[in-house]
Amino acid sequence: MPKARLRNKTFRKVRVKVPTGVTTHYKRRTPAKAKCAKCGKALLAVPNKIPSKMQNMPKTAKRPERPYGGNLCSKCMRIVIKEGIRK
Repeated sequence: MPKARLRNKTFRKVRVKVPTGVTTHYKRRTPAKAKCAKCGKALLAVPNKIPSKMQNMPKTAKRPERPYGGNLCSKCMRIVIKEGIRK
């Protein structure tokens, strides 16, 4: 029986070959990809790491360097900027 903290869907079971035979390791699942706030498409250049790994990454690696970076996809960003100019 695994430890109580490993008995949930947060961890996935991975069968690993070790010199003594085959054992089960528990790996943390990765979060879902970031989605565009407008169209729901998966954002590019935004990593999907667990929060403890994201803390150690520089700010520029967490989201793209453009307006609405990490919030809107590039297509929706262009539309929003064009709408702002028209008004």
